[in-house]
Amino acid sequence: MGSFIVEGGQPLCGELVPSGNKNEALPVLAASLLATTPMTLHNVPRIGDIRSMIKLLKGLGATIKTNPDGSLHIDGRELNNQEPQRDLSAQIRASFLLAGPLLARRGHLVLPRPGGDRIGRRRVDTHLLALEMLGANITVEKDYHLTAPNGLHGAEIFLDEASVMATENAVMAAVAAEGNSVICNAASEPHVQGLCHMLNAMGAEIKGIGSNVLHIKGGATLLGCEHRIMSDHIEIGSFIGLAAVTGGEIHIREVEPENLRMIRLTFSRLGVETKLSGTTLIVPPKQKLKIQCDLGGAIPRIDDAPWPGFPADLTSIAVVTATQCRGTVLIHEKMFESRLFFTDSLVAMGAQIVLCDPHRVVVSGPASLYGAELSSPDIRAGMALLIAALKAKGRSVIHNIRQIDRGYEQIDLRLNGLGAKIERTLV
Repeated sequence: MGSFIVEGGQPLCGELVPSGNKNEALPVLAASLLATTPMTLHNVPRIGDIRSMIKLLKGLGATIKTNPDGSLHIDGRELNNQEPQRDLSAQIRASFLLAGPLLARRGHLVLPRPGGDRIGRRRVDTHLLALEMLGANITVEKDYHLTAPNGLHGAEIFLDEASVMATENAVMAAVAAEGNSVICNAASEPHVQGLCHMLNAMGAEIKGIGSNVLHIKGGATLLGCEHRIMSDHIEIGSFIGLAAVTGGEIHIREVEPENLRMIRLTFSRLGVETKLSGTTLIVPPKQKLKIQCDLGGAIPRIDDAPWPGFPADLTSIAVVTATQCRGTVLIHEKMFESRLFFTDSLVAMGAQIVLCDPHRVVVSGPASLYGAELSSPDIRAGMALLIAALKAKGRSVIHNIRQIDRGYEQIDLRLNGLGAKIERTLV
């Protein structure tokens, strides 16, 4: 699995360029199977989940080559009749994004149950209900058996939750279906918008991008295109927390400012100041880190919500940041009942955290953190523990770093370039 040995206590300073958005790259790779000509993707992050998705596509018959500039050339015209590989599907949640494209291309598939972070129950009901409305027949046994004997047909779809991946699956199926579709209660996160913009560049007609109602004209021939994946706003939020906790000054270049509004607002409530200079986000050094009380002096609450709310994937980063801020804050993670269990590790390092229930923690600070032996339970908690270890006095060892590598590209090398002391071991 590998481990990080971390010597903490050093402020991290310098410049970073965020990787491409993981949660855009995964559906975009799946959507490449809809193209009738080759396509090129730029700014694809080199992370574990992407490597797994590429292997899945190759197993289905797609040809994928890395160009000298790091972009991917994808030709998915000649698919075989193989089903998605079970071992790879079990590694990533995004394997389920193959449902829409493969159903559209082949009219049938068997999908193993997806893997991914173990942060609580992650239902796929919304995906399947949307595909049923478009004409799919679904049988659930050990695996998911999907067929569309009469093809896919446009429909009016109301999602029972604003699920990002279910929206993406529904959109990919709808652009290939005959007739028009309307998807209501659609997710509108930046990565959903990126997928829709790429599909339009391929020849689809999707209106309402960025809203929760998407109007889709289906049945167009989809051609390959060139598409650049946007910067990862979750990684940028992680770097904001990293700079604030370690006390350094970090400049994050090539950001999309419009995707950072709620992230910057939420960190400002923790006393973290950020500045924009064009497309560079600056986190100044030695910040006051004082939690802003609500009116009347009430303890404030930070909670996640569908876009444009605070992203659930940054909840773990908000928790570790709050441990170094003066004051008390309630952090409410509404989506996943196991995401906050990693706070036991922060408590073992000296953090002042009360786990109220599976969804809420109260954090008081600032707390002195001390090195400890840790294990990364998921991508975002792993990054939060790495931030804590970089702040802590003494040495920490973080095991199961495969989880961190799934979502953060060469994070040890990039942070060492800012002054961190992180050693990667293979044991």
